[in-house]
Amino acid sequence: MHLPAERDGGPDLRHHGDAEVRGAADLTDLAVNVRANTPPAWLKQHLAASLDGLAAYPDGRAARAAVAARHGVTPDRVLLTSGAAEAFVLLARALKVRQPVVVHPQFTEPEAALRDAGHAVGRVLLREEDGFQLSGAAVPEGADLVVIGNPTNPTSVLHPSASIASLARPGRFLVVDEAFMDAVPDEREALAGRTDVPGLVVLRSLTKTWGLAGLRIGYVLSDPETIATLAAAQPLWPVSSPALAAAEACVAPAALAEASAAARQITADRAHLLDGIREFAPFGVRAVEPAEGPFVLLRAPGARALRDRLRERGFALRRGDTFPGLGDEWLRVAVRDAETTDRLLAAVRGALGR
Repeated sequence: MHLPAERDGGPDLRHHGDAEVRGAADLTDLAVNVRANTPPAWLKQHLAASLDGLAAYPDGRAARAAVAARHGVTPDRVLLTSGAAEAFVLLARALKVRQPVVVHPQFTEPEAALRDAGHAVGRVLLREEDGFQLSGAAVPEGADLVVIGNPTNPTSVLHPSASIASLARPGRFLVVDEAFMDAVPDEREALAGRTDVPGLVVLRSLTKTWGLAGLRIGYVLSDPETIATLAAAQPLWPVSSPALAAAEACVAPAALAEASAAARQITADRAHLLDGIREFAPFGVRAVEPAEGPFVLLRAPGARALRDRLRERGFALRRGDTFPGLGDEWLRVAVRDAETTDRLLAAVRGALGR
């Protein structure tokens, strides 16, 4: 369903999971999708070593070349950014578009950035009864910028890459947020590195898998002209030297192998979580399946009260009503290890009065 986005009121597009845990160190964090127990020790050591070079201005050439090599493209197809959030702002401010559309439910920052830049943003709302799967027919033909996440936050749906690529049109930017793609085994359905899809812009983040949300590092992959346009909108030295060091390290072969192993572990941990949630089906609690990201979207009657009761029991979950297309009955849960999940399931039993 295609709808114009409201200018005022409606979901709080600026609410993010960190708000659920800020100042609450005693809570088990299931609201933020950053992988637990990160950054790893080797990465901390690498970042610490980079501090010796802080007197020099950042030089992103090596990191840019490393990212390009990781995806099999030339460096002029890569733009390093201060996290994916900066990339959304650059897209909103630098690209000359008239009819941007965001496919929801998804991460809200792309729409917020577009609206802040003065754009009237259309929404394509994917439907629960369709499993929140993409329907290309729902995207208006006149849209000259389309934004979609894959796998999508918060639904955890992994859309077929062919379905997303089919949205490409002459004169249209197709923006795919792949911030969580490295949590998918073999990164199946990834479009990063593709050069045969016209108007394709892929965003990647290194903050989720590697625990670098406070460092801010991500990148954009697109054609050289689009990359140059976005780069022209950046300030000088937009990415710090430690962030550049992280980018180079996190795309090295050993790091990619570690990320691949983590993705397989997330798959097993998510299956354990989903198995446990099925126990609560008689109470109307259910997950959106199949789930492919490092998080799961739940629908539960009285979800707001359930979230409060779980908070009292030591667990922070992400409210779902700030995502367009969802409402008060939705919650997002980050995938954690089996022990943490078992503690959560016990807390849910208590919260439901079992």
